[in-house]
Parts: sequence; structure tokens; C-alpha cells
Amino acid sequence: MTIAPLVFLAAGGTGGHLFPAEALGVELIKRGLRVRLATDSRALRYSGLFSGGTIDVVPSATVHSRMPWSLAYTGAMLAAGAAVSFNLLRKLRPAAVVGFGGYPTLPPLVAARLFRIPGVIHEANAVLGRANRFLSSHVSAIATSLPGALDRDPKLAGKTTTVGTPLRPAILAAAAVKFVSPEPTGPLRLLVVGGSQGARVMADIVPGAIERLEPALWSRLVLTQQVREEDMMRVRMVYDRLKVTAELAPFFSDLPARLASSHLVISRSGAGTVAELGAIGRPSILVPLPGSIDQDQFVNAGVLVQAKGALRIPQADFTPDRLAAEISALAAEPARLTAMAAGARTIGRLDAAERLADLVMKVAGI
Repeated sequence: MTIAPLVFLAAGGTGGHLFPAEALGVELIKRGLRVRLATDSRALRYSGLFSGGTIDVVPSATVHSRMPWSLAYTGAMLAAGAAVSFNLLRKLRPAAVVGFGGYPTLPPLVAARLFRIPGVIHEANAVLGRANRFLSSHVSAIATSLPGALDRDPKLAGKTTTVGTPLRPAILAAAAVKFVSPEPTGPLRLLVVGGSQGARVMADIVPGAIERLEPALWSRLVLTQQVREEDMMRVRMVYDRLKVTAELAPFFSDLPARLASSHLVISRSGAGTVAELGAIGRPSILVPLPGSIDQDQFVNAGVLVQAKGALRIPQADFTPDRLAAEISALAAEPARLTAMAAGARTIGRLDAAERLADLVMKVAGI
């Protein structure tokens, strides 16, 4: 019996990297191929397509500092990862290696280059990340989620295809839910999320903004907010005092469904968030994470702003007064929310997994 070709996926151990890898894996399996995942130890917290038999932990480290000892540690970990990846690829001989960003993708794709195995990288952000920038000249093809990712590197345009971000089944299901504009005096469903690096600023700013709204709006709000445990009590006290209907939690396992039921989302602008807002088509106020070298979240948010699907507020300007003014204005114009939902939907690509699978199979000659 002929053994099905193997596609080796490599991704950093965060949801932003793992979820697109999993979505591609599901599509490739549908097509009769086998998949394995190379990642770091953080991925072991996630459950899904990949189990102990199809996941390989590859040593890696991220550049956190330019201090000599830090760079030496990162270099040593990446070298160890390269050795592990070299042995894996020599034994498994995959038809292709696909990287989804993050430093854990470096060792497998470098090993693939040495073995002359076709390599593909997928960039979810609107600008190439550091790992993908390094790999871009060493792979057979580059897939991007958002237009403009290679504006800085036009020489790579010939091997670049914009496919979108492969989406989890739960997001695809949520995308089937049509946006229904809020009634002028009816419930206004507000979802506030931020991830581990964003929930703190949301806890600092959003309650004060809600407090500054007209009291008539308090009774309309149906608020869902991601809040860290250490911030839970102070946030809860504000909403209880205002008698605002609010559900607070550090994590929501059914976030796609909550996105679909929202009239307005307040969030960071990571690549996964922007892709999901586009796929589902929901209006948003985006607060890019400051301080990143590439300003990727600022650029990501700009894609939705250009599509008239979002408002972008730099964190320095993200104050209770500013946020209250924006929420009030949007609540008073339901038609504007509807138009923003439609604008966001224009950047959504529901067939991204299929498009990326087509590209991978073409590169691999399958």
C-alpha cells in the first residue's frame, strides 16, 4: 500500500500561529495527506488536531534582548532545534515543510533547505515577522494573509500569494451568522478582549469609559469582557455600581460565537483577531499593542481601517474619555455599525485553508 505524502508544519506555540497551522492540517488530511507539527513546549497546552503522536517539540528561543548572554542562549537553543529538526526530516522525508511564524519555525525550515525539501512560509500579519523575514529568501513560496506584507521587499513578490488566514471550524461557523444592527433603544452587545498582553489595559480603561456614557446607555449594554483574575474585583465593582449587565472571565472558550453575537468589539489587533473580525464581519475599535519592532498590530489594524470596518486608537490616545466618545457615537448610529460590519467582511477570506493547501501541494508537486 502506498503511504500518503507527509507535510511537516512548523509553528510557534501560541494560538496565533497554531490555529492557522491546525486549519491547514485539517484541509490537508481531507485531501488524503498526512501531517505532523513541529513546535515549542507551549503548544502542549492546546488541544485539537495534533496529539502526542503527531507533534514534535523542537527546542527554540526568541530574541528578547541584545545582551551577549541572551543572544548566546538563543543561538544555542536554535542550534539544538536545528539538530532535532535535521534528524526528524532525515527520518520522515516530508514532501514539504510549511512554517507559520515564530522562532520555532526557523530550525525545521533551515533543515528543509539543507535537504532540498520545498518550504513555504505563511505570514499572518500585514508585515513580515523577523523569523519569516529571515526565511523569505530560502523558501519556495510565501503565503500572506493581508495585502501589503511585502511592500518592503518587492523582489519577493514573484513567489508570493495572498491566501488569507486559515480559520478554525468555529470561526467558519460564526461567519455564517449575519450581522444584525442594534435597535435604537434595544440591547447593545459589546465584546472586550485583549489576550494576555491586552486585558490589563482594557481593565484600566474600559470601565472608566462605560462610567462616562450617558446613563440611558448603561441599561442597553450587554457587556462581555476578558479580565485577568487580578483585575476582576475592581472591574466588577464598577459595573455592579452602574448596574450594567456584564459577564467577566479571564478566558472564553466560545469566543467565535461571542464575536458573532456582538455589535461592537474592542480589542488588540493581532493577526488572528483581524482575520477573524474580517471573516465574521464585525465592527471594532482596535488598540494596537505598542512597542513592537515592526509595529505589526498597528499595520494590521490599518487594513481594517482602510476597509472602513474599524476605528484604530493608539494606546497613548486610548483614554476613558476618548473611548466613551467613540462608543456613544457608534451607539447613536446603528447604520454606521452595519456599514462597518460590511466593510470588515470585505477583507475576510473564508477559503484561506483551501487556497493555502493548493499552494502547498503545488510547491510539493503532489
